[in-house]
Amino acid sequence: MATGSTQGTPRRGRPGYDQETVLRRAIEVFNRQGYDATSVGDLARELGLTKSAIYHHVPSKEHLLALALDEALDGLEAVIDEATQVQDGGSAYERLRTAVRQSVEVLVAHLPAVTLLLRVHGNSEVELRALARRRAIDERLASLVQQAVDEGALRSDIPPDLISRLLFGAVNSLVEWYRPGGPVDAEVLADAVAALAFDGLAVRR
Repeated sequence: MATGSTQGTPRRGRPGYDQETVLRRAIEVFNRQGYDATSVGDLARELGLTKSAIYHHVPSKEHLLALALDEALDGLEAVIDEATQVQDGGSAYERLRTAVRQSVEVLVAHLPAVTLLLRVHGNSEVELRALARRRAIDERLASLVQQAVDEGALRSDIPPDLISRLLFGAVNSLVEWYRPGGPVDAEVLADAVAALAFDGLAVRR
């Protein structure tokens, strides 16, 4: 999904580079040295370009940040959109478990962008908008947890909002150690996270 307010009109790239390449490298630098500490000059040196060449691809450093945060948030919002739609009589528990698995898959598929999302502090309008979207996702997930508790599938002795924070805190912590191409693939990782989380949360029949 794309957010119209930040995508703008795609710019034609110069030979050897396009906006996507600039974005990937920018995310790497933002994660390595911090967004606030990164200048357009830093990005230009990383790519071996002049600052004016960077501006040929994107209008500003903030635009790159917005594209990166949208990439992470769009994937997570798609997961919660699907999880909150009741289809074929699926229980809240089943939809919540699927949401956890798919959140892991989004994190793996967009690891650099999600890492950047988890490191923003609200120091700009772009970051504040991203944090507001994260809070909205958290609230919808907490509501889904409450539904699973209400249907008797999850233990009720732990507050639903705490369950939600613990579940997705576990998912988010993967950015600190998971590396694509390692010994654990995304599907195995997603299954493991869901099994560990829900084996402890499910009500024993």
